Amino acid sequence: MSSRQLKPATASALQSTATEYPTTHEQIQQPIDTQNFLDNEFVASKATQWIDLHDPATNNLVTRVPQSTDEELKAAVASAEKAFPAWKATSLLARQQIMFKFVALIREHWDRLAASITLEQGKTFADARGDVLRGLQVAETACGITTQLTGEVLEVAKDMETRSYKEPLGVVAAICPFNFPAMIPLWVIPTATITGNTVVVKPSERDPGAMMILCELAEKAGFPPGVINVVHGAAKTVDFIIDEPAIKAISFVGSNKAGEYIFTRGSANGKRVQANLGAKNHAAVLPDCNRNATINAIAGAAFGAAGQRCMALSTVVFVGETKSWVDDIADRAKALNVNGGFEKDAELGPVISPQAKEKIEGLITSAEKEGATIVLDGRGCKPANYPNGNFVGPTIITNVTKDMTCYKEEIFGPVLVCLSVDTLEEAVDLINSNEYGNVITPLSTLI
Repeated sequence: MSSRQLKPATASALQSTATEYPTTHEQIQQPIDTQNFLDNEFVASKATQWIDLHDPATNNLVTRVPQSTDEELKAAVASAEKAFPAWKATSLLARQQIMFKFVALIREHWDRLAASITLEQGKTFADARGDVLRGLQVAETACGITTQLTGEVLEVAKDMETRSYKEPLGVVAAICPFNFPAMIPLWVIPTATITGNTVVVKPSERDPGAMMILCELAEKAGFPPGVINVVHGAAKTVDFIIDEPAIKAISFVGSNKAGEYIFTRGSANGKRVQANLGAKNHAAVLPDCNRNATINAIAGAAFGAAGQRCMALSTVVFVGETKSWVDDIADRAKALNVNGGFEKDAELGPVISPQAKEKIEGLITSAEKEGATIVLDGRGCKPANYPNGNFVGPTIITNVTKDMTCYKEEIFGPVLVCLSVDTLEEAVDLINSNEYGNVITPLSTLI
């Protein structure tokens, strides 16, 4: 990893290179505006509206993200439409060779991508590398998709057979969240493109840097102009993607409110819509499970990535005597190193924005007002070197009931909500009655 703090040159389209990228949270003296990516070129936006992007650890300005103009949005779709016929006609083996190169380049630029995530999203560097890894695994899987694209021949009678063929849809789009800036784009781009589709991506306006690096790598890997295009912005860009007739499918990851809106409006427009929404993941802790292993697992699952992941463990249901384990979990959480993501041994970074911090702390306060007990309070957390960051320390709330706001809402922060019941059956009933249905983890040696 480079030992130098990046000093961007204004002539560059990106604020990093393969050998020079941020390694500290020092203020960038000459931030570069984020650009669109059209026809395999970085194109400066002519936007009149810009979104300031700040380092969550310091709230120093990192870049400005454009609200792409109507012309730029239409140009991205036109580029993808133009590229589609030739890309569809490109042999699968030729597309596979490009994907092999793309995978190799991601590996080569792994730390650079992680550094962008740490700077813009706030994750610890180790966690950011994991973000890249999860996306890389999808790209690697896409390289082997050749065996999954064959059609079928079915003999339905002596003189009749049916044949099925797998064809690309055309132009597809991805609307990506802030919490996994590399992984989520890489859930879409490899599988969409290797199957012959062209793509328009809207990365989160809060941290598009990793996606822009992936654009550079895609061009180097040999993707033809127009196969991958990137536009930016907030609600206006989302509405364009939903309503643009040329876009045949949308993949979205994000909140319930936004996801329900995109699914409903997109489906009404005849698009295929894949929407991954909110979550309230539960763990049921049974008395026969391994105590130390369980405590470590809960601490990692609840507070890793500052709780900003769909699969975060936000709720524990203690069964029987295990409710006494809360103090041990609190001791483990207290020991976590809350710090800027580039700092050595940092285990928990800031949340994405001051607004996110305010919401999380507000939900903690609501729990207190509604009668819950704050066993470990992360409000007002300020690491010594980062007094202006968006930090919330690990928080544990007990004596929670299912009618409390902290239980009913997705907190999306380093907050563990704890409930207690007497039996496994009660735990299952409680969990099943929650409107979120993402994952249930029974912690037991018997299940």
